[in-house]
Amino acid sequence: MCFENTGVYSIKLGEVLSELNAYYSEVSALEINKSKGITRGKDDKTDAKMIALYALRNIDKIVLSKVTDEAIQELKLLFAEREKIQKSITSLKMTQENEGRVNSKAYESVQKINQQTRVALKNSLKAIENEIERVFKEHPELKKNRDLLKSIKGIGTIISAYLVMITHNFTKFKNSRKFACYSGIAPFEHSSGKSVRGKTQVNHFANKKVKALLSMAVQSAKKYNSQIKAYFEKKKEQGKHILLISNNIKFKLVNIAFAVIKRGTPYVDIYKYATVA
Repeated sequence: MCFENTGVYSIKLGEVLSELNAYYSEVSALEINKSKGITRGKDDKTDAKMIALYALRNIDKIVLSKVTDEAIQELKLLFAEREKIQKSITSLKMTQENEGRVNSKAYESVQKINQQTRVALKNSLKAIENEIERVFKEHPELKKNRDLLKSIKGIGTIISAYLVMITHNFTKFKNSRKFACYSGIAPFEHSSGKSVRGKTQVNHFANKKVKALLSMAVQSAKKYNSQIKAYFEKKKEQGKHILLISNNIKFKLVNIAFAVIKRGTPYVDIYKYATVA
């Protein structure tokens, strides 16, 4: 059986099929939509036919799915709520833009309520993060890999936890290149024949959240990871564009992350010792 990934609805279907020992493949809706070509109109019957044709055409490529571990499902829910709270806090901060532009009495009244709401949201955010920590404490196999990732200077507590969650504890992607493609940081060649030679560039089909978190990791790594810091300075001196350097560092961090997990040993900043020597 083949069906679209529709979030909470497809999770239950996967659980039922798994209990029946049925083989199934849960496929990204984007992948199915990209394969259907030019279409007009949309209804349930058309969608079912489209999914069936996709499965038939790609029968030799389809990868069988399995039920996501409960711990990973719990982490997904917690991170989704965390993101909602963060967006709410950011949105409420924008009220400050009205200072000096509207009636001062009205602004002070609204700002007081606004601040109380933000305090409550920050407390909720802390509670969510405590719950994330609880999940890792209760599942040593997840905690082990998160601790390995945290040994990489630049990858902190939240980013390491998110990477464990999004990779299903590093079982969802075969290698770092696959994950880099998923994250939108892997460069691809753009050429045609002998005359068209475009610059290599990343694809816009990506998990934007992962890409944003990796951008945060880059900023930290440039300060505290001697290997990354040296690379950044070298490329900057060569006149490379800052966005290109940043993307390359993201790719390096992903490669290091997968290598650390595969070895099962913490990251060692060898470059730091080499510079000291």
